[in-house]
Amino acid sequence: MTWRGGAVSERARCVLAPNPGPMTLDGTNTWVLAEPGSAEAVVVDPGPLDEQHLTAVLAAVRESGRRVALTLLTHGHADHAEGARRFAELTAAPVRALDPAHRLGAEGLGEGDVIAVGGLEIRVLATPGHTADSLSFLLPAEDAVLTGDTVLGRGTTVVAHPDGRLADYLDSLRRLRDLAEASAARRILPGHGPVLDNAYEAVSYYLRHRAERLAQVEAAVAAGDRTPAEVVARVYADVDRSLWPAAELSVRAQLDYLREQGRLPA
Repeated sequence: MTWRGGAVSERARCVLAPNPGPMTLDGTNTWVLAEPGSAEAVVVDPGPLDEQHLTAVLAAVRESGRRVALTLLTHGHADHAEGARRFAELTAAPVRALDPAHRLGAEGLGEGDVIAVGGLEIRVLATPGHTADSLSFLLPAEDAVLTGDTVLGRGTTVVAHPDGRLADYLDSLRRLRDLAEASAARRILPGHGPVLDNAYEAVSYYLRHRAERLAQVEAAVAAGDRTPAEVVARVYADVDRSLWPAAELSVRAQLDYLREQGRLPA
């Protein structure tokens, strides 16, 4: 079923960017967050530099009688962050991100930060792996977590080697699983694709999938594959070839991880 965005709770609404594709699924999810009755909203990931989309996000905020007080970025990939500077011009709201290159008129953002806007509380979690600067945002009032590209609403994500590291990614997934198990994050509001209502099940699947892929990569090397491209052709043979370049990034990250673990020669 095609994901079209819209209101998913009394505090969260998704405005879907018009940038569908193999890597972005139905498009980038731009999240508008606000406490009921508040005059202020937080926007997460303005998305690509698309004037029509940015205008639609701003309209969604204004239609609710609110103004944008703050913009947050889950990470700096263009499909999430390219429109941030223009959105800041439209709203006069600062942009906070982990990477200093993506901050605009605001202090940094990182692990343990607690953001309070109009009565809405957002807790910042460092979840590196997809990229080094990947963050997730926990909404305690919703028992939900915004995961950016760390967990998608459909399929699995790429570990964007060399910036992304598999060891970090697995640690981030385990952290999200622990939060879900403790009922602190029962739902996932992803950066692409539909909302996941069972966070524990989704993250557990991601961890199983990564373990299976690692075993397949290890077996491919044992069978004589020497280059990442050769490993991709064997391990990702069932995946659309348009995704093979992204798969090669993940394979490079997997090979590095296996070497770090002593499971392959350095």
